[in-house]
Amino acid sequence: MRHALLRHARRWIAALTTLGCAGGCTPEQVLLLHPAGPVARTERDIILLSIGLVSIVVVPVIVLLGYIVRRFRDRPGNDAPYQPDWSESPWLEVVWWGIPIVIIGILAVATVRQTFALTRPPAASGPPLTVQVTSLNWKWLFQYPEHGIATVNYCEIPVGRPVEFVLTSNAPMNSFWVPQLGGQEYTMAGMAMRLWLQADKPGTYYGHGANFSGQGFAHMHFRVIAVPQPAFARWAREVQAHAPALTWAGYQRLVQPGLARETAYSSYPPGIFAHLVEQEGGMYMKHPAYGTD
Repeated sequence: MRHALLRHARRWIAALTTLGCAGGCTPEQVLLLHPAGPVARTERDIILLSIGLVSIVVVPVIVLLGYIVRRFRDRPGNDAPYQPDWSESPWLEVVWWGIPIVIIGILAVATVRQTFALTRPPAASGPPLTVQVTSLNWKWLFQYPEHGIATVNYCEIPVGRPVEFVLTSNAPMNSFWVPQLGGQEYTMAGMAMRLWLQADKPGTYYGHGANFSGQGFAHMHFRVIAVPQPAFARWAREVQAHAPALTWAGYQRLVQPGLARETAYSSYPPGIFAHLVEQEGGMYMKHPAYGTD
């Protein structure tokens, strides 16, 4: 009797502990469930569709598992039917093979369709703003070719305008991710990866490196500040007028392993991004899908 009570107590403690841990994750803390742009919204919808369809299989399996374990457990006076000669049921085969196949087909069509739809920004939104992003140890460098300015560990973008992030690395491989704006893309030396995102409303959206890259990895956070177009243009002019310039010597200090504060630069050495890509044997050229250099 005592052992049974202890066994049940351990089960309740484990269940309550699990519920307590899960209760600490409020919906507001799950940034993926609060998209702020068309890319993130589409990806959120795919996630919810996947959860709903998979639940059609997972929930009945869990319920049946509990029922079978209890119904057919070994105990005195067990009256559960025992059918050692039962071998097959065509209808059951149709159910447990047919339903998963239909679910996989629906998921495949939805995922492929939305993946290709997100490869480029909608033409009706106008030309995207290009932001060149370089992951360093352990900081982020953002360059604005249209304005000739650069920032470290934060970037500002206009609301409602697509932004083409062109990504490379001058450090170990990393991954660029702003959960409320869209999916992630790798940053790799010798490569110029491309990712377009868009913010539909003003706000500050938090991004980070999603690929382990050494000692300072936990500090590789950055902010994406979305503001109306007039405010963005005003900010760019203020940076051009008042921020210091980033020189080659300053860049060499910046790439050294270490942390950095948020900083803005009024200019940077011309061709620095192409140089970073090409120094590892890569090639940086005009991309036909976006038309940016």
